[in-house]
Amino acid sequence: MGGAVTIRRAERRDAAELAILVDLSSHGLASWLWYGAVLDGTTQTALEHGRNQMRHDDERAGWKDASLAEVDSEIAGVVIGHLVDPSFADEVAPHPVFEPILALQKQVVGNWFIDSVGVYRHHRGRGIGRHLVAHELSRAAGRAVSLITESDNEVALGLYGSHGFEEIARQPSVSTDTYSKKHDWVLLTRSAI
Repeated sequence: MGGAVTIRRAERRDAAELAILVDLSSHGLASWLWYGAVLDGTTQTALEHGRNQMRHDDERAGWKDASLAEVDSEIAGVVIGHLVDPSFADEVAPHPVFEPILALQKQVVGNWFIDSVGVYRHHRGRGIGRHLVAHELSRAAGRAVSLITESDNEVALGLYGSHGFEEIARQPSVSTDTYSKKHDWVLLTRSAI
């Protein structure tokens, strides 16, 4: 598996793969949130709910905002990006765990925002993440670009630093009985070019 990396825009039919990759990129935080739909009887599994979310035309950070990396005709990774529009100022976090993330996003209204970057483990170490970030930077069309990652994710911090991102702010994560990972959420920004 040493083929060339190609990047393509996602299609609605990619929603299941997008849900898996978004969950992977969030280190399980997405499926933790999506599990609420299982508890209320809306879906049978968290990933089913994630797939349903990803396939909506009007979903921010859904299929319309996603691009996929392929290697040898296999989906290898995802990048999702969108504009942080003024409506973010009125957003309410769906759960207290997301309050620090939303507080950081509200600091970069007007910036392009990389919501997710994820690469399947068996495809890592081959520059796919670098290709995906470069692709999203080109989609930003010269705007300032921001993203949020975990303070203990050294690989991601290195990748983003190599693309010129710098730390702007951070917020401590919020723990609950069911989500107890402790770290800081780090807001990184690359200046407009």
